[in-house]
Amino acid sequence: MTGTLARVDQDFPALAQTIHGQYPLVYLDNAATTFKARPVIAALNRYYSQESANIHRGVHTLSQLATERYEAARATVQTFIGAEQVEDIIFTSGTTAAINMVAQGFVRKRLSPGDEILITEMEHHSNIVPWQMLREQTGAQLKVAPINDLGEVRLDAFAEMLSPRTKMVSIGYVSNALGTINPVKQMVALAHRIGAPVLVDAAQAVATIPVNVTDLDCDFLAFSGHKIFGPTGTGVLYGKQAILEQMDPVFGGGDMILSVTFEKTVYNHIPYRFEPGTPHIAGVIGLGAAIDYVTRIGMETIAAHDRKLARLAAERLSTIPGVRLIGEAADKTSIASFVLEHAHPHDIGTILDNHGVAIRAGHHCAQPVMQHFGVEATARASFSLYNTERDIDRLMEAVLKVKEVFV
Repeated sequence: MTGTLARVDQDFPALAQTIHGQYPLVYLDNAATTFKARPVIAALNRYYSQESANIHRGVHTLSQLATERYEAARATVQTFIGAEQVEDIIFTSGTTAAINMVAQGFVRKRLSPGDEILITEMEHHSNIVPWQMLREQTGAQLKVAPINDLGEVRLDAFAEMLSPRTKMVSIGYVSNALGTINPVKQMVALAHRIGAPVLVDAAQAVATIPVNVTDLDCDFLAFSGHKIFGPTGTGVLYGKQAILEQMDPVFGGGDMILSVTFEKTVYNHIPYRFEPGTPHIAGVIGLGAAIDYVTRIGMETIAAHDRKLARLAAERLSTIPGVRLIGEAADKTSIASFVLEHAHPHDIGTILDNHGVAIRAGHHCAQPVMQHFGVEATARASFSLYNTERDIDRLMEAVLKVKEVFV
């Protein structure tokens, strides 16, 4: 059932702040991290104040209750992303950890010198550096599919770069620097034609558009809890069961084993073999609460809202002389990135903060994207379900204040 965004701001206590003792907060840094809703905070408080016990190994009541809530969150994630079975869901510390687990536990042993890994020019550093490390370890090659000047992946070039040497494809669903929504389903199909498995980095997608792994047919998908109103230090790695069976654990320790002797260790069943040690129990429970929250509202409702605000912000920013929009793809969501003549993005961010408007200024851990557009950094306004058109009014007022200083 789809809900409504009316009065949703009341669910996020962090919004009720005054900045510098004068300006009501306008938070437009949602691509970096999102605020936490009251149900998420309540779930964390309940665990730490009443149910704080370890999971899976205890026979007492609190351990059993914590285990039930932790595993209920796994089932919530399964339903949310359309996975076929609950065992497809592995909890991690975030997208970065998930990508590294796939790189080292699945891809590394499949590579020989001259084999290829294919990514795109718009990737976040977390979907570049692990593959560069793998290149140094194995002698494989890292191929990069280019983007055009609208900030869209050149699908023709991507298809041409696939070959029998391609052993892994890893692509972002939504660009954190541009807001571009990539044609991931089509890219997955192209990769599967030559037998290459595909990892989808959904960190920026999961809170702004519906994500369904069965429809995408991706082999892996990763996202971070804090991008979807959940706690930091939580994340998910989805994998098809047949592929996960081929993946080695990257970390060893407690709870990821069935038995241990000094001669041999027998690993636990999937997904537990990939979750060693005591996890972020409260965080996972909070992530489940966050997903329940957005599910009640409806991802289609959220997606339409975020697209509308990002489009309106870009249209209004483009009317300011000296503003250059960075990333104008036909299919975009939630993000409006720009530069302003004579003003460094860090100065833009500082002056906006002085007027109570929080944006992100920098390279956004996507320096190759900045290099493509010939800039060192951008100012990035990113929108979420609790933002309104009034926030865009405040953004515009603050950017005009920047012009008064620098132009």
